[in-house]
Amino acid sequence: MSGAPAAGYKREPGTVSSALPAPLREIGFEQNLDELVPLDTVFRDETGTTVRLGDYFGKRPVVLVFAYYDCPMLCTLVINGLASALDLLSLEPGKDFEIVTVSFNPADTPASAAAKKAGYIQRYKRAGAAQGWHFLTGDQPSIDRLTQAAGFRYAWDAGTKQFAHPSGVIVLTPEGRLARYLFGIEYGARDLRFALVEASAGKVGSPVDALLLYCYHYDPMSGGYGLVIMRLMRLAGAATVLVIGAFIALMLRREKARGSRGPRAGHTDRPELVEGRSGS
Repeated sequence: MSGAPAAGYKREPGTVSSALPAPLREIGFEQNLDELVPLDTVFRDETGTTVRLGDYFGKRPVVLVFAYYDCPMLCTLVINGLASALDLLSLEPGKDFEIVTVSFNPADTPASAAAKKAGYIQRYKRAGAAQGWHFLTGDQPSIDRLTQAAGFRYAWDAGTKQFAHPSGVIVLTPEGRLARYLFGIEYGARDLRFALVEASAGKVGSPVDALLLYCYHYDPMSGGYGLVIMRLMRLAGAATVLVIGAFIALMLRREKARGSRGPRAGHTDRPELVEGRSGS
């Protein structure tokens, strides 16, 4: 069932859980924030090479995407939304962050992973994209181990012969800790950038990002960043004090400079006392 809602099915008021289709009662994200994912889990990359999940961690934050490669709709929308957001970032894949797409369908193969990667590398034409975006497949035990650690709950719907699953991406720290969940099929470039900057502990991004993150706060319920009004007011107050202080300091310096020069030689405020100009 590829049309499953973003962060798990939300019931309308008055709808009992038993009235929902069975697959929709099982899917969703559990935000296991700050928990480690099992970096020793074994997968296969798009070339068929056996890899460990930890091969993509250690230096940079990681954007983790769960998808299956013959998904008729939702997985494609998720990855399309991620690619669109990434395209708006000045951060570079393979240099500032890694992207790891993991199939949760054990029937997927390295060949299907390679075909999916080729399509997105052609779309996301950034230097380093081919080296920084990885498409993995694995057996059921490896898939179960990673999805359970990441809080990604999905189910097979025998009626439609598709997987029902939530939509979203996860940003992890270089050490493999779950840092931020971004829900839906479209991701704001600002939210994605903030998540990467936070996950890297400030090692990527700019001082402006650090300043903006003071004013924005991650909301686990919405899976995005919202403006913190009180912090913004504090920042504006501090900026006002600095401007006033700078103005006062400038005025004092000018006043001091005038006083140090003193009156010029031969100058008086009473011109009638100057020799040769007296009235007598």
